[in-house]
Amino acid sequence: MVGWYNELVDKVFHLPYHADTVALCVLSIPCMYERAFKPWIEANKNGNMLVKDPIDECVGSCYQKVQQNLPDVALDFIQDYEQHHGTRRPKLLVQTAGHVSGAAYYYKRSDVKNDPWHEKKRIYGASLHPRFGGWFAFRGAIIMKDIQTTSIPRVLPHDSLPTDNQKIDFLDKFNNNWQNNMFRDVIPVADKYSEEQQKYFETLPKNRAALLGLKQNVDQDG
Repeated sequence: MVGWYNELVDKVFHLPYHADTVALCVLSIPCMYERAFKPWIEANKNGNMLVKDPIDECVGSCYQKVQQNLPDVALDFIQDYEQHHGTRRPKLLVQTAGHVSGAAYYYKRSDVKNDPWHEKKRIYGASLHPRFGGWFAFRGAIIMKDIQTTSIPRVLPHDSLPTDNQKIDFLDKFNNNWQNNMFRDVIPVADKYSEEQQKYFETLPKNRAALLGLKQNVDQDG
């Protein structure tokens, strides 16, 4: 529920809905690339991209299908990259949304009891999925604007790293060398990105459309 999220974030990040409003956290797992993204690419090879990253367009098309299949349900969609107009403030802190939904555990420096890092060193938090480790991505949220309830059980995310040493190792891998993907494999995983998918995500966003042989429109903001 929206209230669970708003309890954990600063007021400036609050979602403007009643606390009992139902929301869905959206994430993609490894098979998304083959089952959703590549078919979408094939269907749009002769079209133009409206944004710099084709993944954003693909996810947006999936949201459109959700609305088409639920024509009588009032829905708001927030994609992971969206920011408030005129600011760089994200509309949704996706890792917090993932944590409160029970989808993935958001590990932060404050979760470590015996902090080994220098007090001035910035340690970014990161999330782990219980089945896919770090081989997944948050894609935003769906807000069911007119549906409110107090009956949803609050499920805590699974803590896959119960010891301090495991948490420290994970955060070290993520903060110091995330490019080698070792942070994604700190627990056994059911599936991971294919080599093709890894190559795609390792490509700079501005070059991804060309990698896929797609045309691309450049908006006024560059």
